[in-house]
Amino acid sequence: MSDFETAGASTAAVPVAGVAGDSVAHAQLKKVKKQKVLLMGKSGSGKSSMRSIIFSNYLARDTRRLGATIDIDLSHVKFLGNLTLNLWDCGGQEAFMENYLSQQRAHVFSNVGVLIYVFDIESRDVERDLATYVNIISALVQYSREAKVFVLIHKMDLIQPTTREETFERRAAVVRRKTAEAVGIMHKQKPEQLQPPPPVDIDLQLFATSIWDQSLYKAWASIIHDLVPNLSIIETQLTSLGIAIDADEILLFERTSFLVVSKWTSREGERNPYGDRFERMSNILKSWKHTCSKYTGTPRNAEQFSDFEYKMGATFSMFATKFTTNTYILVCMPPGEARFNSAKLNVAAARPWFKFLDGPVVPPAGQGQMFVGTPTTGYGGEAGVGLSEG
Repeated sequence: MSDFETAGASTAAVPVAGVAGDSVAHAQLKKVKKQKVLLMGKSGSGKSSMRSIIFSNYLARDTRRLGATIDIDLSHVKFLGNLTLNLWDCGGQEAFMENYLSQQRAHVFSNVGVLIYVFDIESRDVERDLATYVNIISALVQYSREAKVFVLIHKMDLIQPTTREETFERRAAVVRRKTAEAVGIMHKQKPEQLQPPPPVDIDLQLFATSIWDQSLYKAWASIIHDLVPNLSIIETQLTSLGIAIDADEILLFERTSFLVVSKWTSREGERNPYGDRFERMSNILKSWKHTCSKYTGTPRNAEQFSDFEYKMGATFSMFATKFTTNTYILVCMPPGEARFNSAKLNVAAARPWFKFLDGPVVPPAGQGQMFVGTPTTGYGGEAGVGLSEG
C-alpha cells in the first residue's frame, strides 16, 4: 500500500474496479475482427484528403498535393491497438464506379461493416451523383444488409455561413429520400419470387463536413465510435474514474488521430453550452501535435507530447496526458491546485485498468482492488489523495 496525503486533509476512497467486477469485465472482452470500411464518392469530392488528415496527420493545406485515387486504395488502419480498419478508398471516376457495380460488385460490397459516402456540396451534376449513390446503396443492401451508412455532405466551407444549415438540411432530405428509393428497388418482388425478401432498415447518419474546421472530427469520431470493441467496458471504467476524481468531463482520445473514442460528463459538465467542444478539442490537440512536430523535427506520426495543461483562473482547469500506449486522456474539472494535482495522480494510478485498450489483456492473478481517493475539502483548500492496491 502507498499513501500520498497532505497534512490535515482527509481522503475518501472510491473503487474504480473490484476484483470480481474487473474479472467479469475482462471476461466480456470481445475478440476483435477486421472491419471492412468502404470510402466512396465522386472523384474530387475530398475522400482521400479527409482520410489523410484523420489517419496520416496531414494538415488541410497539405492535401492539395494529393492526386486522384486510382481504382481502390486498400489500407489497414490500426486503431487503439486492437482494432484494424480494412479501409477501401475507392476511386470516384465514372469508369471505376461502373466497374464496382458490375464486374467487382460482389468483391467490393460483400462483408462491409461501414459505408462512408461523400458528396461534394458544390457538384455541378447533383442528379448523376445521386443516381450513382442509389446504385451503391442497392449493391450494399444486396451483399451487406447489416452495414451502417454514413453520408458526409462535404466542402461546406464553400457555402455562406448564413445558409449552411439550411443547405445541409435540404441536401440531407434528398439523400434520405434517395436512400429509401434504393432500399425499395431491392425489395420489389420479381415475378419468379414466391415471397419478397425480408425488410431492411438502413442505419443512416448524415454530417456536414469540411477539412478546414472541427466538423471533420465530429463525423469520423461518430464513425469510429460504433466500431470500437468493448465500448461498454470503456464507458463503465471512465464513469468510475470520473466520479472518483470529481471531474466535470473526461475525454478519451486515440493517440494518432485524436478522435474521441469515449467520453464521460457529469451533471455539471452537461451545462456546458458548447455542443461541439469534443471535436474542438480534437482539433486543438491535433494542431498542438503538429506544432510540436514542426519545432522538434520529429515525424508527425510520432508521439509529440506527454502532458498538456491549461488553468483558467477561477473558472476551470484541464489537462491532457498520455494514458495507455494508444490513448490520451483529457480531464476537465473545477479550479484548485490540490484538486488538480490529486486528479493527475489518480489518473496515473488508473492506467493499469485500461490496458485492455491496447489489446485484450487479463489482469494478473491475485491482483486486488484499486481505490482512488478524492479531495474532500473545498476547491481551493488543502486536500489529499489516497492510493491503495490490495
